[in-house]
Amino acid sequence: MKYISTRGRTAHHRFSQILLMGLAPDGGLFLPEHYPHIDEQTLYQWRDLSYPELAFQIIKLFADDIPEADLKAIINQTYTTDAFGSETITPLRRLHDGIGILGLSNGPTLAFKDMAMQFLGNTFEYVLSKENKALNIIGATSGDTGSAAEYALRGKNGIHVFMLSPNGKMSAFQRAQMYSLPDANIHNIAIDGMFDDCQDIVKTLQNDELFKEKYQLSTVNSINWGRIAAQIVYYFKGYFAATSSNEEKVSFCVPSGNFGNVCAGHIARMMGLPIHRLIVATNENDVLYEFFKSGYYKPRVAAQTRVTSSPSMDISKASNFERFIFDLVDRDATQTEALWDEIAAGNGFNLHLLLDKIREQYGFVSGKSLHSNRIDTIANVYANDNQIIDPHTADGITVARNLREAGENVVCLETALAAKFADTIAEALGSNINIPRPAVTEGIEDLPQRVQVLPNNAAAVKMYMKEVLNG
Repeated sequence: MKYISTRGRTAHHRFSQILLMGLAPDGGLFLPEHYPHIDEQTLYQWRDLSYPELAFQIIKLFADDIPEADLKAIINQTYTTDAFGSETITPLRRLHDGIGILGLSNGPTLAFKDMAMQFLGNTFEYVLSKENKALNIIGATSGDTGSAAEYALRGKNGIHVFMLSPNGKMSAFQRAQMYSLPDANIHNIAIDGMFDDCQDIVKTLQNDELFKEKYQLSTVNSINWGRIAAQIVYYFKGYFAATSSNEEKVSFCVPSGNFGNVCAGHIARMMGLPIHRLIVATNENDVLYEFFKSGYYKPRVAAQTRVTSSPSMDISKASNFERFIFDLVDRDATQTEALWDEIAAGNGFNLHLLLDKIREQYGFVSGKSLHSNRIDTIANVYANDNQIIDPHTADGITVARNLREAGENVVCLETALAAKFADTIAEALGSNINIPRPAVTEGIEDLPQRVQVLPNNAAAVKMYMKEVLNG
């Protein structure tokens, strides 16, 4: 399998190469030259596989430059009962109205990001040891990516992690998970701005070829193809759990900010998984909702990005969206680059003539959820199903209920566990509610924290990284 850039000006590479590169040198995102096709017989054979077995069958299609025995060892090391709480890894549960919730948040940091990040951390270490290289990871987080990356990479040989987050914009639990890690290779940077500012700084440094090469820079944001490849697996696993035969179809509702999670669903659908619809759920930061409704995509500046009670979705520039648009315009790299040039100029773009193609060929629809909606949904799910869900998952369930067709089998992808968002849960259910949390997280907010606060400036981040790496 070889990989191409959405901008079309990067030589073809293999999986291990793009894993370490992150963003393509031409500023685009890597995608497979073609998507593997999964026929009916293969789908039937995969139905009863365990999660590690299924992950191996899928990921080996994309990572065929890693010997199969080594890849299987990495996967078996990653998807364990100890790490994810059960042999199932991603258990499916149903609400009283039949909507499913795919449990993706049972990993070390209680968020779906662990599903891909644990694999990425182990694969990074494997590739670096084989090539005798070191790597400096720079990433941006709106809440969950950061802790998932840091827990996956803490103490790993040959790796330093520099994680940017918006200063004061995450929950107390999210900050504690990241900032309390004592590992010497973990470096937290709080930026005076929004997540989009953090993401822009990461891209600026990634596009600085001299700096990137000198300091062996890579990324673990969802722009890294390794994460998307790992996320494809749970769409297949969720489909098998939600159906009894391969003749059935399933729709997935995905709370979305950076578009990485639902992008993996798009690719699973392109591979032949019987997905009826991909339902994109947004919060008040509804740039993606506006696109799927009108065909007009215009990311907002950081000052226009709302701070909400589902903070991991407080994003107005969806990095992974470029991968879908590349497919939508029939993989025309010239057109894709021209569209993103318009974004860079602050104009956005309008693809309303392709709305039928978006909905019929690719199965995308979208809805949005506001603070009052997620509060009501958290309360409703607790009253009717005795389950406490997090605000992002509540956005997904809200939108799924609003857009569900008669008889449609809808599965919502769980974003995180409710313990990470205690204030919002208390608003919905009362301050006396006991929010379940793993024993290892007890008192995490009281631990000492290490974080460097920096201005919203790429040069300041670059200077800080140089100081750390040059000793």
